[in-house]
Amino acid sequence: MTASHQPPATSHSPGEPIGLVAGSGRFPVLFAEAARARGLRVVAIGHRGDTDPSLANSVDRFHWVHLGQVGKMTRLFRGESVSRAVMAGGIGKLSALVRARPDWGGLAFAAKLRNLNDDHVLRTLADVFEQAGVRIEPSTVFTPELLAPAGVLSQRQPSESEQQDIAFGLEVARAVGKADVGQTVVVEARQVLAVEASEGTDPTITRGGDYGQGRAVVVKISKPGQDLRFDLPAIGERTIAVMAAHGCKALAVEAGRTLLLDGQAVLRAADAAGIVVVGIAP
Repeated sequence: MTASHQPPATSHSPGEPIGLVAGSGRFPVLFAEAARARGLRVVAIGHRGDTDPSLANSVDRFHWVHLGQVGKMTRLFRGESVSRAVMAGGIGKLSALVRARPDWGGLAFAAKLRNLNDDHVLRTLADVFEQAGVRIEPSTVFTPELLAPAGVLSQRQPSESEQQDIAFGLEVARAVGKADVGQTVVVEARQVLAVEASEGTDPTITRGGDYGQGRAVVVKISKPGQDLRFDLPAIGERTIAVMAAHGCKALAVEAGRTLLLDGQAVLRAADAAGIVVVGIAP
């Protein structure tokens, strides 16, 4: 399945189990709450060291695995009669290298990988689940309201220089994304200050902001051709806090393809810090 081919959301019956392969962050909890509000039974698999243990309070069944225990995950879902699932939340590349404890299923999965680029890894994992009878659906199937809308979302409008940096940052982010390197770039005065790699978004913002002169612009978009079932870019209150602490004054995200977690709180924090937030139409 090519990345822009997000499969259509399918109907679900009340009481039907829905699987949740959970990584870090708030998104797994928000997904679980939305699914249960629709009457579904959520069966979650959390990754030790990444998933917030409090997720167990928001689901019907919760299981722990170590990163790489792919065979265990498919067995757990089959045992719970799960035929549909989503993957929500991040798994850090660097932490994955340290904590992975693959089982036989994980080793077989690893043997199928041509490279360790995020999109390829996740697509291959989705194929493994589907071969086991578990269809992977878009992570936003129950939470379309979390996707950032287009337009200026903050109270403050971007200045002319910020608009120029956003346009420049988009060009850079698309080039970086095409190489499947990362989703985030930090620019200022049409100079690249930082590009996201394996370290993740917050360290990228920290590094780029510290290199700048207090007017840095952060651009975060999905990769060209990205599979929209999983690994969508996400921003939350912490994103704004890191930006404010390191001299970043504007944030541009891709409308309809970026998760705005706890959106009202994010925008209140941005307004309090004088940070521009813009949703760019893809």
